Amino acid sequence: MAQAAQDLFAGAGAGEFSQLTEPFRRELLAHCYRMLGSVHDAQDIVQETYLRAWRGFDGFEGRSSLRVWLYRIATSACLTAIEHRSRRVLPSGLGPSADPDLPLTVAGPAVAWVQPWPDTTVPDADPAMIVTARSSVRLALVAALQYLPARQRAVLILRDVLAWHAAEVAGLLDTTTEAVNSALARARAQLARIGLTEDMLTEPADPADRTLLDRYARAFQEADTAALLQVLREDVTMEMPPHLSWFAGRDAVLGFLATTVFDRPGTIRTLPATANDQPALATYTAGTDGLYHPHGLQVLTVTPMGVSQIVSFHDPSLFHPCGLPTRIDSTGQPAG
Repeated sequence: MAQAAQDLFAGAGAGEFSQLTEPFRRELLAHCYRMLGSVHDAQDIVQETYLRAWRGFDGFEGRSSLRVWLYRIATSACLTAIEHRSRRVLPSGLGPSADPDLPLTVAGPAVAWVQPWPDTTVPDADPAMIVTARSSVRLALVAALQYLPARQRAVLILRDVLAWHAAEVAGLLDTTTEAVNSALARARAQLARIGLTEDMLTEPADPADRTLLDRYARAFQEADTAALLQVLREDVTMEMPPHLSWFAGRDAVLGFLATTVFDRPGTIRTLPATANDQPALATYTAGTDGLYHPHGLQVLTVTPMGVSQIVSFHDPSLFHPCGLPTRIDSTGQPAG
């Protein structure tokens, strides 16, 4: 088998290299995103991975599959990157919740934020022990992973998300199965301490949950706090990178929205979206040109009991990667 693989790849040109390796690009991007918490960083690492793979392609001996070889390169590059970059976080990871009556606090440039995953397409994977394939880029999971030491992060992703065997992970990381199992146990314990729960990792497949999501979107656009009261869980949280201020509890969230966001009725328009393979809501605010411009991309956690988490990324550059228009008219239609 090894000799056959070696013969297959020997002397492969650029076209052949691309044909053989390109099918793995999307899943490698998702893998690097889980490791780094940033789509931009993940894209850079995947580019680096393919460059290194191309340069070393003649030396690939086929002792492992091409997929495993690419994962080895990508994981190694991620581990190196993590050593030299600040951990990416959400506001709730930096301090206690804020008083909704106080002004918002904006973080400085030194804070690196977890970024949303802008595409609903995720690679197929085997059933995982912590999450399913469709929830493997869920925002709560990706944010929680950033608290793990780099090698524990890699082990947990490879074992529990991608469902690799301990021996496969040990080979990829040049360690022993005992070390892999020990790192996995510590990583799982850390996620349990952080409080990662199952309802943070499920999607609203039930029609009732979809209806609840529609009610939320309508209430937000109409600045209707009474309607929002009916669709938010009592323990709902709201975070708004790059603001450090975040709010915990329905009263605090509604209080902030009522005084700060809904103070000018009719100035908000919304469009449905998806990010991190979960429901999202794009919000636009009225401009002086009569059109509505990007304000925030809300990534929502929806449970049968109501919306439990709102993470609103106030970054207009996220709209285009999510397939969202950069300007809309009062009816929600894209504007030139």
